[in-house]
Amino acid sequence: MSLTTCTIHATQRAERAVYVSGELARALRLNGAKNVRVHLGSASVTAPLRLVKKAGNHLYLPLSLVTALKLPRTGQCSAISAGRGEMRIGPLVGVLASAFNNKTAPFGTLTSFMKQIMEIGKDASTLPFVFTPRDVRWQNGTVVGYFLQPSGSWIRKTVPLPDVVYNRLPSRQADQGISLNSFKQRFVKRGIPLFNWSFFDKWDVYDLLRNDEAFQHVPESHLNPSAEQIRNMLEKHRFIYLKPTGGSLGIGIYRLTYTPKRGYFARYRQNGKNVLIRFDKFESLMRMLGTGKGRLNHYVAQQGIRLIEIDSCPIDFRFHMTKNGNNRWVVAAIGAKKAGKGSVTTHVRSGGMLMTPEQVMRQVYGARGEQILQKAKDTAIRLAEAIERHHHHRLGELGFDIGIDSSERIWMFEANAKPGRSIFKHPSLKSADYQSLANIFDYCLHASQFKARRDS
Repeated sequence: MSLTTCTIHATQRAERAVYVSGELARALRLNGAKNVRVHLGSASVTAPLRLVKKAGNHLYLPLSLVTALKLPRTGQCSAISAGRGEMRIGPLVGVLASAFNNKTAPFGTLTSFMKQIMEIGKDASTLPFVFTPRDVRWQNGTVVGYFLQPSGSWIRKTVPLPDVVYNRLPSRQADQGISLNSFKQRFVKRGIPLFNWSFFDKWDVYDLLRNDEAFQHVPESHLNPSAEQIRNMLEKHRFIYLKPTGGSLGIGIYRLTYTPKRGYFARYRQNGKNVLIRFDKFESLMRMLGTGKGRLNHYVAQQGIRLIEIDSCPIDFRFHMTKNGNNRWVVAAIGAKKAGKGSVTTHVRSGGMLMTPEQVMRQVYGARGEQILQKAKDTAIRLAEAIERHHHHRLGELGFDIGIDSSERIWMFEANAKPGRSIFKHPSLKSADYQSLANIFDYCLHASQFKARRDS
C-alpha cells in the first residue's frame, strides 16, 4: 500500500463523482478504475472516478459526497490505496479526553495542550479531533467531536468513528470503571486501535516485569507491606520509600530511614512543607504510619537507591518514551530532576529543579557522561519493550522515572502510561516537546494502517 499526502477540495460540480488529479491517481494505483470507493474512518462512499488535469496530489469531492462522508474539513491529509479501486483518506485521529462546560476552555487546564495536539496532528497530515465518552453515537457509527479552527476557537462536528483513538483521559477517576472499560473495548471489537488504555498502578509494572530479564532494573518492592516487611527492608537497605499505588506528583510518599545508633526517620510532605520526624523505636514509627489500622493498604514499599548527587541533592531522570511510525520505542525526551533540600522526591512542586541530562552527566561523570547516558537510553527502550510484551493493551507512550546509583547501575522506579509533560517546560526541550507529539501521530499512522513516512 502506498501512502501520500493530498489536498482535498469541496467542489460545486453537480455530478456525484470523485475527481482525482493524475498524479494522485498514479500514487494510489487508481488508473484504469471506473469507480472508486473512498473511506474516511468508519464511513465510505462509492462513486465514478474522474481524472482531472492538475499538477500535484488533489482530490475534489462534490458537496453531496463531503456530506455523505462527514468530512470535517478540506485541505491537506494523508491518502492511501486500500486495494484495487479503493482509497482511504485521513486518518481520523480521535483524542479521548474529559470536557467541561466552558466554550473558551472546553478541556479545562488541558485546553492549551489539546490545541497543541490538534496543531501537530494537522502538521502530520492527519484529521485530529477531541471527543469524550458521551460524544460517541454507536448506533449511527458517528462521534460529535471538537475540532480546532484556524482562529483558535473550537467547533463541534459530527464525523465517522475514527481510524485510531489516543486515550488522554486526564485522571484515574475519569479513566476507571467497568463502564469505561466496556466503552474502550467497543472500539477494539470494531477493529479501531485504542492506545494508552489506562493509568498504571505502581504495582502493575512490578507484576508485569516480574518474570522478564528487565526486572533486574526494578528495585525490591512489596505491596501492602506489613510492619515486619518494612523492618526487614530497612535493615537490609537502610532506607525505603512508601508510595501510594495510585498516586502521582509525589503526593503521599514517605521516605523511611534507619540508622542503627540514631533510630528511625520519616520524611514526607505536608501542607506544602517538607517534614522530618525521628523515632527512637520502630513501633513508634509504625504507629505514626498506622500499619495496624490498614493505612498502608494500597501502598508499595520500595527499596531506596543511593542516587548520583549534585550539591548533596539526589538526581533522577524522567524519560518520555513514544512509539514512532515504525512501531519502535524511542526516547523522545529526557529531563533531569534535582531534589530540593530536605525533599522526599525530586518533583518540582516539592522544591526540585529541572536540569538537562547533559548538564548532570558532565558534572557527575565528566567525559564519560555521554556513554553512561546512552546506556540509560538503551535500558529505557528495553524496559518499554518488556512492558509492552506483557501488557494486555496497546501502548504508544510511556514515562519512566529512572535513577543511576553510585555503581552506575540503572534503576526504574516508576512507569507511567499517561506521562505528565512538566519536563517540557525546560527551554532546551522545546523541540523535543513538538517531536514527542509528532512521534505519536506517526504512530497513529502506523496503528491505523496508514504507513508512516518518517524513519526516526
